[in-house]
Amino acid sequence: MGMGRLYALRAASEGAAVVILWDVDAEALASTAAEVTALGARAVPRTVNLADRAAIAEAALEARAEGPLALLVNNAGIVRGAYFWDHTPDHDIALTMEINALAPMYVTLEFLPAMMADAGRPRRILNVASAAGTVSNPRMSVYAASKWAVIGWSDSLRLELEQQGYGHVKVTTFCPSYISTGMFQGARGPLLTPLMTPGDAVNRAWRATAAGQPLLIAPAMARLGKVLKGVLPVRAWDFVGGKVFGIYSTMDKFTGRGAGTPAAPAATGSSDAAGAR
Repeated sequence: MGMGRLYALRAASEGAAVVILWDVDAEALASTAAEVTALGARAVPRTVNLADRAAIAEAALEARAEGPLALLVNNAGIVRGAYFWDHTPDHDIALTMEINALAPMYVTLEFLPAMMADAGRPRRILNVASAAGTVSNPRMSVYAASKWAVIGWSDSLRLELEQQGYGHVKVTTFCPSYISTGMFQGARGPLLTPLMTPGDAVNRAWRATAAGQPLLIAPAMARLGKVLKGVLPVRAWDFVGGKVFGIYSTMDKFTGRGAGTPAAPAATGSSDAAGAR
């Protein structure tokens, strides 16, 4: 669903022969698979819980029979919009880290060796992180931690591949600000940073991935925030980021998709990954 669906449709519309679809939502998965098929690609859908490493390994074994991926998109994500002390250890902290930070590593590890071994065509990996992984923000502590982890891992992987002679495998880390998918329902963008549409976000990420661009932070104000945080003293940045840009209050009215269910993550994105060849 959401952006994962759009990445899959973009791959199919641009000539992918096979699109491998993973999602925890069987109904959304079937719907997207039908759309992919209608665009002329062969859809290979499978219901996968990306919080389960054994399920990832089992699904990947089946998917590898399709051959090395030309493109791997790690797009899964959930968020719990609350103060840190209101997070539960298992359902909030562990689940967020498992889906947002660990699952991209486990999924990539399953498909990377074949991508490295076959240098006959360019290979691409798109890891969807977040601008929340570049600046701190109240009510996003665990989510921000998970996205900081993705950014550090993803860019380190890029460097390892380049240094060890696997330049045909390019890694792009995408760090968008808030996107109007419903996952961040109620959140507002910082100063001069309106919510991005899913289509705009996917288009930007797709172009960057095709070009082998290492890092994309979007929109422009999100990039400026990262620069200023890096050069200003902490308290000066707190004033600029919190009072001027309004970053520290963007989650004040957050509701997400799961409003009214405090025992569950307050908002969930699709636990999905997409592979194309």
